[in-house]
This record gives sequence, C-alpha cells and structure tokens, in this order.
Amino acid sequence: MVTELKGAPVAAAIDERSQKELTALLERGISPTLAIVRVGEREDDLAYENGAVKRCEKVGVAVSRIALPENISQTELLKKIEALNSDRLIHGILILMPLPKHLDGERVRLALSPDKDVDGITDGSLAGVFTGSGKGFPPCTAQACIEILDHYGVECKGKRAVVIGRSLVVGKPVSMLLMAKNATVTVCHTRTVDMPSVTRNADILIAAAGKAKAIGAEFLSENQTVIDVGINFLDGAMCGDVDYDAALPVVSAITPVPGGVGTVTTSVLVNHVVQAATRIND
Repeated sequence: MVTELKGAPVAAAIDERSQKELTALLERGISPTLAIVRVGEREDDLAYENGAVKRCEKVGVAVSRIALPENISQTELLKKIEALNSDRLIHGILILMPLPKHLDGERVRLALSPDKDVDGITDGSLAGVFTGSGKGFPPCTAQACIEILDHYGVECKGKRAVVIGRSLVVGKPVSMLLMAKNATVTVCHTRTVDMPSVTRNADILIAAAGKAKAIGAEFLSENQTVIDVGINFLDGAMCGDVDYDAALPVVSAITPVPGGVGTVTTSVLVNHVVQAATRIND
C-alpha cells in the first residue's frame, strides 16, 4: 500500500527545532526578524506572504512587511534592499519574485546580502549549496524536499535519484543536496530523450517540471518514492506535476498536493531566519 508523505508532521518537527533555537536567542535579547519585500499586489505573492507571516507568528519570529508600489524605480528598490542589508535588527530578507517587468530581477537578486538571503537566491547562497561549504542557505523548496525524505526515513545513500527540472529554485540545488547525501543523481529536462525510460529507473523521483499532471504512470515504477514539487491549478483545483491518481497504484510513497512540499517550505524559511539570527550574532 502506498505511503502518503504528508508535509504537516515534517513542518511541525522543523517548527519545534526553530522554537528551541529561538528560545536561546530571546534569552540573549535577540529577536529573529524576517523582512518580506513585496512589489505590487500580485495574488500569488500575497498568498505566499500571508502563509509565511502565519508560520512566523506560530514559531515566534517577528516580521516586517514591506509593501512597495508596482511602479517603484530600480534605484529606489535597490536603496531599500541596501538599507535592509545594513539593518542589524533584520536577520532575514525574502524578496517576492518575479518582479514587475520594468525591474531588473538579476540586479535585485545580486544586491541582497547572502548572510540575510533566507530563500537561497543569491550567488553566494547557491555557491554554498554547490560547494557544500554550509555558507548561506539552500532555496527553501529544495531543502523542503530533503526534509521530507529525512523525516520519513527515506535512505538516499547509494540510491538512484532522478530530478525532473533544472531551475535554480529547485532542480539544480536539490540535485546538489541529494548528492551531498550520497545519492547518484540524474537530471531530466525538456530536452531529455525518452524521459520515462530514465525516470522509471529511479529509487527517488523529484518532480519539478512545472506542468500539471505531466508525470503519468509511464514515468513511474514500483518501490519508488516520489516528491512532487509542482503547484498547478486545473479547473480551479490545485494539483502537482505528478498525476496523483495514476501514481497511487504504482509507487511506494508520494507527497500529496496540496499538503506536501509546500507545507514544509515556509517552515524551512522560518528556520533559516532563526539560523541567520544566530550566525549574525555569533
């Protein structure tokens, strides 16, 4: 029978870790604080922001919500980020992406201090992931995948892991994190020839294709653990990149959508803020 890898127990365990670290910081007079920078009023940005704020409030992390007008200039936005970089009372900065088209997202990304980059978008943070130095923080969604595998005792050492997707947000960093756990990793993408023949050989499959129900039964095999990163909407209902109903009779374990990776991501974000506060004040 298939095991459903629900995110809620994983998130709760991460929150418990965060609260223990937070208590130690508060005893030193340090209040971990996250600054959320939002440009404009995109519904998906607001939804993610509200989810992050709720998780912060649950753990006890303070939040500074910085709502900027959609027509803000590049210069003014960079000045705001520099001010946050310099503010010792701000320990983590989350910039909601993508930015409006008139802004250079690459310049904004690179302007953020890696020490406060709690969502792993700067080159400094990504370098830490790729070198294994431990500097900076991995992208939250990529780390959420690993947190789920760890929580449910899925062994990575020596296993064949296939990642579908090669973005800097999930695909590439999660591949590095899997290799750090001694998995043998293959990355598939839109130019992969006969992708199902590759994915069927995986012990662990990370689906970050970005397309609703793109991964059907022909991509899957018995005894697989499937981590579905996708967040898509079909006919008003949320679904993943994996055809969940088609996967159930085949695989050994799978994350649901909703209620899987996304549930864990905000807990990882909050934990990064607490860790950043510790590092900045050590």
